[in-house]
Amino acid sequence: MDNFKSFEKIIDYKFKNQDFLKEALTHRSYLNENSEWKYSQNERMEFLGDAVLELVTTEELFLLFPQYPEGKLTPIRSALVNFQMMAKIARDFKLDDFILLSKGEAKDSGRAREVILANGAEAVIGAIYLDGGLKPVKLFIKKFVMNNLEEILAKGLQYDAKSKLQEMIQEKNKVTPVYKVLGEEGPDHARVFTSGVFFGEQLIATGTGQSKQDAEVDAAKKALQSL
Repeated sequence: MDNFKSFEKIIDYKFKNQDFLKEALTHRSYLNENSEWKYSQNERMEFLGDAVLELVTTEELFLLFPQYPEGKLTPIRSALVNFQMMAKIARDFKLDDFILLSKGEAKDSGRAREVILANGAEAVIGAIYLDGGLKPVKLFIKKFVMNNLEEILAKGLQYDAKSKLQEMIQEKNKVTPVYKVLGEEGPDHARVFTSGVFFGEQLIATGTGQSKQDAEVDAAKKALQSL
């Protein structure tokens, strides 16, 4: 119980119904080793939180940038809520210290853990929404998600990295970047792909993502940074 209270202090929200919080912090692997645990795993809560996150970030961006068309707002929103950013946000509020995992999952510090953290962050958002409605969840998203907006805009993280890289390299080197899947790992519900971007036979950068497309975009971003 004290552990949950510590988490509430970090996220600055006290749950009226602790069951919502406990479900949000329960990864499916934990149930395999703790059959007496009476709470469900957090995938349904994540499903809800994903929708709430998209709604709130869309509204925030809509109000912040009244002059921007839909086509300019969409990539900014994507940069705010992609799984790498959500994993970073999860670490910002110390989710790694509180999420309930199996012993095996707890030892994994690789890319699969990033997916678990990103999904857990969305589950927490879903739990806050169920417990308190839109007002507290908006405050949470403003504090932990929207605070990354300035960095995203400053670094141009919202731009289509693949198109930008292709334009740059075709003009400079007269070649077209090629993307190849280099590996995949993790369970089916938290699959992580690794893709590489090649100029000819030369591997320029690798990236990861929950889909092949996300991994290619991440690789393109890293290639742009290196160039």
